Amino acid sequence: MDGAFSEPDPAEPVARECVEGYLYAVRPLRLLLFRRPPGRGSIWVPISGKVDPDDADWDAALRRELAEETGLTDPESIAPLDWHVRFRADNGEVWRLHAYAVRVPASFVPRLSPEHAEAAWLPLDAALARLHFPDNRAALARLAERIPNL
Repeated sequence: MDGAFSEPDPAEPVARECVEGYLYAVRPLRLLLFRRPPGRGSIWVPISGKVDPDDADWDAALRRELAEETGLTDPESIAPLDWHVRFRADNGEVWRLHAYAVRVPASFVPRLSPEHAEAAWLPLDAALARLHFPDNRAALARLAERIPNL
């Protein structure tokens, strides 16, 4: 999912659904971001992935991605951010991304998959500064606005 996030024509059908999870802990608010390896740009991102045909729904897809990419199988909570971004993938198709807030214990230490070279717990401002894609920063800002209600 390295495509540039440009707005495709709204009339184009969505070929693939994707999910992303913003892992966070509270008191104080901290976010867990992941850096891709050099072969994938060395950029900082949330957990993300495609919805597979075997996934029952977007929540199931996110839970699968969390387990695959971090070892997390029991988050404290998962809440949709009502943030859906259409973008053109590297293959030219239009994909849609659905963002979720994933609350985890502040003590959570992820088990990194080959998709990530590093993980870092960061305060909100530092996390916003590190995220590569503008839509990631917008989704994270949405999470920060909703924290009291999550």
